[in-house]
Amino acid sequence: MATPQQKKLISLPQFIIESQRHFPHASGDFTALMNQLVYAAKIVGREVRKAGLLEDILGATKDTNVQGETQMKLDQYADSAFTNALKICGHLCVLASEENEEIVSIPQGYPIGKYTMAIDPLDGSSNIDTNVSIGSIFSIHHRKDPNSRNPGTQEDLLQPGHLQRCAGYVIYGSSTMLVFTTGRGVHGFTLDPSVGEFLLSHPDMTMPELGEIYSANEGNASYWSKEVQNYLNHIKSIEGGRKPKTGRYIGSLVADFHRNLLKGGIFLYPNDTKSSKYPNGKLRLLYEAAPMALIAEQAGGMAVTVYGERILDLNPKELHERTTLVIGSKKEVEDFLTFAPKK
Repeated sequence: MATPQQKKLISLPQFIIESQRHFPHASGDFTALMNQLVYAAKIVGREVRKAGLLEDILGATKDTNVQGETQMKLDQYADSAFTNALKICGHLCVLASEENEEIVSIPQGYPIGKYTMAIDPLDGSSNIDTNVSIGSIFSIHHRKDPNSRNPGTQEDLLQPGHLQRCAGYVIYGSSTMLVFTTGRGVHGFTLDPSVGEFLLSHPDMTMPELGEIYSANEGNASYWSKEVQNYLNHIKSIEGGRKPKTGRYIGSLVADFHRNLLKGGIFLYPNDTKSSKYPNGKLRLLYEAAPMALIAEQAGGMAVTVYGERILDLNPKELHERTTLVIGSKKEVEDFLTFAPKK
């Protein structure tokens, strides 16, 4: 009787090394930077899995971050894990984190690299204590002056999303997955705990052009513009015998996006036009919207603001600049654009 053939498994380091063949002048710096990022993600993933068993890791702290949001204990842990691993790796010139008001500089005496990174160390903080999927999001650019060996500045970080060298996220769920793009498609790697390696499990990921799922925090719908409310009514209606879309909202951008990447759908985070809380939207452009937008487009999807502007064309003016976000399957976003309000 024939025995099942073992699936050929490619590790993340193998995949990146093989990908370097497409770039004859590659120095290996990007590979080394990704190795440090993955190392930190494994550390954070380990703590997430053991969170219910450890003292002083669940729950809120008495601190707030630059966004004015209460920091969870695991938030602070994840921020420390990523920043401590990355700022001394020798391949970054500057680092930005959602949890830090100012840029994270490279400590004196350590090598200055040619890349910048913006990171949300732990997306979906409100879900930490309830064992719901959370994640980490990252964005990598080349510094503006590739020949400089001086420490990077905030200006090196304030670049439009279409110039990203790499964007991705790690989702800590029933399995830990790393999904990323370097502009040559989207690939997903699942962590095999038995060997401690991310293995290629989802090559060449593509987002279905249509989807039956919409994700939005409808508890805030009364604050949104009439046009956005009209769109929501449209996708929930049964006019013409159409089946209404299914609402699924986790409250973690990584988790909501990851589901829609696999199954198709649309995610919306509009601005509050009838309150002063989030007049420009809530999500951060540099380390949430822009990296997710690059992944979406590379997978065949779309990402725009609520006014129809392409996310990857936005020029950030501030480190923690906020934006609206409509992201998902191409035809679903195009349908939204027929309802989009004018700016």
